[in-house]
Amino acid sequence: MIRKLPSGKYRLYSRKINPKTGRRRNLGTFDSRAAAEKHERAVQYFKRH
Repeated sequence: MIRKLPSGKYRLYSRKINPKTGRRRNLGTFDSRAAAEKHERAVQYFKRH
């Protein structure tokens, strides 16, 4: 899940809410949405391999 930050950067959050904090886990901050989407695909691949 990608959200745009007020600074203009994009942050990748986990899809599930972290039970310890009650928020989504931050999976990285990127300068462009394309970079965030690319990393999201890498994360999904890693989760299944």
